[in-house]
Amino acid sequence: MKPIYEPKGAAKEYGDLAINIYTGCPHRCFYCFAPKVLRKDKEVFHSCIEPRENIVEEVKKQIEREHITGKLIHLCFTCDPYPTGHDSMPTRRIIEIIKDTGNHVQILTKGDGRRDFDLLDENDWYGVTYDGMKNMPCVNSVLYMERAKQKGVKTWLSCEPVIDAQNVLEEITLLAERKSVDKVKIGKLNYYPSNIDWGYFGRYAESLCKSLGIDYYIKDSLRAEMDKQGV
Repeated sequence: MKPIYEPKGAAKEYGDLAINIYTGCPHRCFYCFAPKVLRKDKEVFHSCIEPRENIVEEVKKQIEREHITGKLIHLCFTCDPYPTGHDSMPTRRIIEIIKDTGNHVQILTKGDGRRDFDLLDENDWYGVTYDGMKNMPCVNSVLYMERAKQKGVKTWLSCEPVIDAQNVLEEITLLAERKSVDKVKIGKLNYYPSNIDWGYFGRYAESLCKSLGIDYYIKDSLRAEMDKQGV
C-alpha cells in the first residue's frame, strides 16, 4: 500500500502529492466524482466512512521508506479529511507525521478542522470548498478558515465546482475585505447542466480577484471557456 501518490490530470492543479484517508464521504455533493473513480456505489460511498486500513502506519512507512521531505501534501481528493459526524483522529495523526518529517500539509474540507490548528504553521494551507450553496456544510467551514488565518496559517478557498455564481463572487469579496484568504481557486461545474455563462463568469471572477488584490487560480476547464468566448 502506497497511500501517498502524485495526482494526475485536473487534480495535478492542486498539488504535488496527496493522501486519501477515508473510504467515503458523508457530504453527499451531487457532483462528487469519487464514487465513479473508486468504482463504488454512491450510497455505499456516502454512508460507509472509515479510515482506510492501516492508513496512519502506511503513511509513516512510505515517508520513511521514500525519504519524503519538504513536500506539500494535499488532504484529500476522494474524501474529506474531516468527515462530519465521524472520527477524524486519523487525520490528526497523519498531519503530525507529515509535520514531524519536514513536510507541509494542504487541507481541503467542508468539515471542521479547528481542532488541528495547533499542528499547523505558516508553511501549511487550510482550505474550504465553497460552491455557493447556502444550505451546504461549507458555509460554517468558511468561518473556520478565517480562524485558521488568524492563527497564522495560510488559507485558500476552492470554488470548484461553482453552483451559484453570485454567492461565490460575494464570498470571495467578503473574505478579501476581511483579509481572511490568501488564495482562491475557481473552476466550472463539469458533466452536469448549468445556466451559468462560464466565459462571462470566469472573466468577471478574474477581474474581481485582480481588483481585490488577492491571489487566484483559474482551473483549466474554466479558462478554456473564457478563451473560447473571447473578451
